Amino acid sequence: MTERVAALILAGGRSSRFGRDKLAEPIAGRTMLDRVIERVRDVASDVVVVAAADATLAVPSDVELVRDDRPFEGPLAGLGFGLHAVDPGVERVIVVGGDMPSLVPGVLERLIGALDRREGAVLADAEGPRPLPLAVRRSVASPAVDALVDGGERRLRALLERLDVDVITEDRWRVDDPTGETLRDVDVPEDLPDPR
Repeated sequence: MTERVAALILAGGRSSRFGRDKLAEPIAGRTMLDRVIERVRDVASDVVVVAAADATLAVPSDVELVRDDRPFEGPLAGLGFGLHAVDPGVERVIVVGGDMPSLVPGVLERLIGALDRREGAVLADAEGPRPLPLAVRRSVASPAVDALVDGGERRLRALLERLDVDVITEDRWRVDDPTGETLRDVDVPEDLPDPR
């Protein structure tokens, strides 16, 4: 890794559909959030977790935990808050959800590599571009997110419409992740991966 990369983990949701704190849910002996942190560490030099102001999350000492001053306003607002917390010396940022325990580092590396050509990068599946995981150039994405949030926008997809984004097609990223586990996000208990 020659250039620093930050991983921003959005962990500010309420887990209302899951029925309990899904980030604390054990999977193969570790919490869901710990699994996400472990996966992004393979590609990132800095890890920042964005949590709600009242969240009681335990993170390793080398992970920065920031508390969103506008909790529950949606993932775009959380992303904006997190981008302000990233070290200004770090330009490349990978953004994932705290409920994405099956991320494949090779796919994340493809997203980061696309930032050589574009302001952002996302994966596409049969339904089209997915908002997470997402790679962005911090200096471009941060002001764009701020402008969108100030204008009342809350959807991550709105940022994709604002940036010059490389959409990595399924045939390209499935080379690293044939079963598509990177796109797994856990909304309900039935979405949990096999605990092995």
